[in-house]
Amino acid sequence: MFPTVSHFISYLFGIEVPLPFNTFGVFVALAFVAGYWAFSEELKRKEALGILKPVKRITTIGEPASIGELISNGLFGFLIGYKLIYALANYKLFVADSQTVLLSTKGNLLGGLVLAALFVYWSYKEKEKVKLPTPKKVEITIRPHELMSSMVVWAAVWGFLGAKIFDNLEHWDTFIQDPIGGLLSFSGLTFYGGLICGGAAVLYIAYKNGIKPLHMLDVGGPGMMLAYGVGRIGCHLSGDGDWGIDNLNPKPFNWLPDWLWAYTYPNNVAGEGNPIPGCVGRFCNELPNPVYPTPIYEVIAALLIFWFLWKIRTKVNIPGMMFGIYLMFSGVERFLVELIRVNSKYTVAGISFTQAELISLILFIAGALLVSNALKNKDKLASY
Repeated sequence: MFPTVSHFISYLFGIEVPLPFNTFGVFVALAFVAGYWAFSEELKRKEALGILKPVKRITTIGEPASIGELISNGLFGFLIGYKLIYALANYKLFVADSQTVLLSTKGNLLGGLVLAALFVYWSYKEKEKVKLPTPKKVEITIRPHELMSSMVVWAAVWGFLGAKIFDNLEHWDTFIQDPIGGLLSFSGLTFYGGLICGGAAVLYIAYKNGIKPLHMLDVGGPGMMLAYGVGRIGCHLSGDGDWGIDNLNPKPFNWLPDWLWAYTYPNNVAGEGNPIPGCVGRFCNELPNPVYPTPIYEVIAALLIFWFLWKIRTKVNIPGMMFGIYLMFSGVERFLVELIRVNSKYTVAGISFTQAELISLILFIAGALLVSNALKNKDKLASY
């Protein structure tokens, strides 16, 4: 397992390079990059077809930097300097436990003040370069794909919050024992929570800029599936706890690699299992029994589904239908994986189920309704 990028480099090249990057975080970032690409390509395609239209905005140019801009830039610079200089001055601690360093109140006051001053000065000088004797209002054109930067930022913020909220609801007993730690920890993220809250933020921004919800949902289907597949690679490589139940069964095929059938997740970041003899450091546990490596199964399924959605996207022209197909595939894929995945179960009226199974079922039904509605009202939706 590779809990950090340093572990991965050591495995590949046999050299120790102390870096403060955890593997899961890197793949989350790569997932956003992958999603950004897929979303942008679809927005450009739909814009070229005339389905999505640019919007006009009136903005004022030539104004000096406002007090609010200077203050916000100063606060941003202070935060970066406060943490960055402290992290560099305590680099060994930062490498060993970057999360604690970033989320603690410790920092370098002088570094924060210096960076704050630099950010304020930079903001002031940039505005001075374009300042006019008399500021004027101009009309600008914003194309759909140009919204992606703000969409990604808001999707990341609200997606993280949603993922944490849903995870803490799913593991309520653990959460009430340490609510602050549960909210601030970067581990323990529920995909559907991130999907729902992050998706809502994206839809809001799109709607504000003239993109109708069904069109934005259709744009997002393939991209979300690609991002999910990339993110699950990080889950597997880091061993974040999203594995399956014990698998002591013999391999069905001799050619199948052991790690693809049953795996013990040594050095997992979840800290689960028994201590590894001779191992020194934070990530020194290994599961006592091999389990189904469900993240890998989801990677394979997600990438195959993305490939299929990407192939059919030019042929599915009824608004809402592409997203409906995505929801149905996503619901079936996750529901099947839940059958062999470790997760908290709820019991209602004698029926046991996991949070993900319930949401998967809801998503599949919602997808089926979207597809049915699209087919039923295709003439009406053609002008949507």
